[in-house]
Amino acid sequence: MRTDREGSCRCGSIRFRINADPLVTAVCHCRGCQKMTASAFSTTITLPADALEVIAGEPVIGGLHGDEARHHHCGWCKSWLFTRLPPEYGAVNVRATMLDDARGFTPFMETFTSEALPWAKTGATRSFERFPEPGDYPALIEAYRESVA
Repeated sequence: MRTDREGSCRCGSIRFRINADPLVTAVCHCRGCQKMTASAFSTTITLPADALEVIAGEPVIGGLHGDEARHHHCGWCKSWLFTRLPPEYGAVNVRATMLDDARGFTPFMETFTSEALPWAKTGATRSFERFPEPGDYPALIEAYRESVA
């Protein structure tokens, strides 16, 4: 995926820009993501926390409101745009389908396959029954970089 990409919510009230290459790409099959997206899984581009800039509008918190993560939505159309992770993670997860052109998105890994709908296939090269352990992410990020080089 190239850098300096822009996206928006469905109604266009919120616009954002990403200013870095992804650390990793993924889909999540957990029931929470299924319910938040009204689909089989959510799409994720994980970026450094400072690589996401909201350039128009003001997102509101929806979904998870706690310390573990905060889901950001458009207050009008309710599109789920991104998730800010706790500061110690140094990352933000942007929903790839909110990009103006999401055709370049390919999931490198899939999480929560234990809750996947049986027909939901993604082509991801790495699969996890839950989330990978925090200590697994440096190797996953390096493997992702090698896969897109």
